[in-house]
Amino acid sequence: MPAPDVAALLARLERSEPHIAESARVAVEWLAGGEALETISQLDVCEFLWYTLPVKVAGDRRTIARALGELLRLGGLERYAALCDSTVTTRILRTYAREGEEAGIAAYHQALEATGVVPPDIAELSWSSIMGPEEMGAHVACAAALELAIVAGEPVDRVELTRRWLTVPRIELGGDCWLHRVHGERLNRWVLGRGPARRELAQPFEVRLHAPVTRPEGPHLEPLRWLLGLARHGIRLTERLNLARAVAVEAVERFDWEVNTTGSVRSEAEVFALTTLKGIAVRELRVLRRTGRKLILTPAGRELLDDRDALWSAATTTLLTPAAGEHEFEISARESALMLLADGASLDPDELRDRVAEVVNGEGWRTARGDRVSPLDLAAPLGELERRLDALGLRVDCKWDAPWLLTAAGRSAALAALRAQALRPRQYAGLG
Repeated sequence: MPAPDVAALLARLERSEPHIAESARVAVEWLAGGEALETISQLDVCEFLWYTLPVKVAGDRRTIARALGELLRLGGLERYAALCDSTVTTRILRTYAREGEEAGIAAYHQALEATGVVPPDIAELSWSSIMGPEEMGAHVACAAALELAIVAGEPVDRVELTRRWLTVPRIELGGDCWLHRVHGERLNRWVLGRGPARRELAQPFEVRLHAPVTRPEGPHLEPLRWLLGLARHGIRLTERLNLARAVAVEAVERFDWEVNTTGSVRSEAEVFALTTLKGIAVRELRVLRRTGRKLILTPAGRELLDDRDALWSAATTTLLTPAAGEHEFEISARESALMLLADGASLDPDELRDRVAEVVNGEGWRTARGDRVSPLDLAAPLGELERRLDALGLRVDCKWDAPWLLTAAGRSAALAALRAQALRPRQYAGLG
């Protein structure tokens, strides 16, 4: 049932233009959902006209858009009514009709961004495409604040306004801020997970991960700092574009890394931790890049090398970044292992695989054959985690058969990685 103001406007439209009254009723039900017109925003109107109408509503879309415009004018919402008749709306609806849904959605996103009322991602929060109630509330509130500032004719720094709107304590939230609300919602969703074993393991971390995990005061991430330091002046590469033997030898001596062959180190390929470290630096952190036969520090690399907090945040996140060919299962296994190790437990490799297998089986994971996951099925994802921990200097003993035990910095890094994973935005399949 429409709100009283909507019902009254529909009755007026029925008297003045009966041929479009039904189209207006369909449109306003989609747009306002039974609420008063005063609850809608420019973002609501744009999303209806440029996405919901062409994708989900049957009928003559141009007629429905025009009918909605007439209804909004009757309600005194001239600015929103103008959107219904705009050349932008006409063009987007034509794009859907002539070029298909994919082209129409691309045109919708481009036009929506141009309005300036879409809250941008900020360092503290990337928006989800699948929002829970708290995040949706925060997004709607930020969009309304941006719209108000634009209408008032103020110069608008969208990032700064969004950050302020999210982080300032609000009376209507009982002194809380929207950012805490969204983080709490995401943490709770992450803790609930799938299966009782996973929930039991994750539950103690919900409160602990609310606040950012501060970097350790003592030495940490020394292998990464060492490699970036070498790259300040460029690191020579071999003809096969590997790090030189001298670099590999120095790395083994400095960090007591495992060598994969007997005898002396002959190449980078014999030191898995070094190869992993280079991959993290080049492909994931993008702090190094190759030019000719040299690895050099990127501008981002120089910034991170000089900013210990930023380097800590970026590097610890890579503990749960998918490697080539990895998917959600492998990350779930690595995540479970970090939770088991984060409080200083020392687990031999077999015990760690057994315990992780229990968790991922409880989540419902199965092999490609449909069988339960065995400890042997976890060799690849846990091996990847092992190499990353060693590459960043976060395990006490880097030998392949040594018990898994994190250093003090490693325990903090595990918490930081888990927090980043828990707070990541939820996206539809195929979206980044």
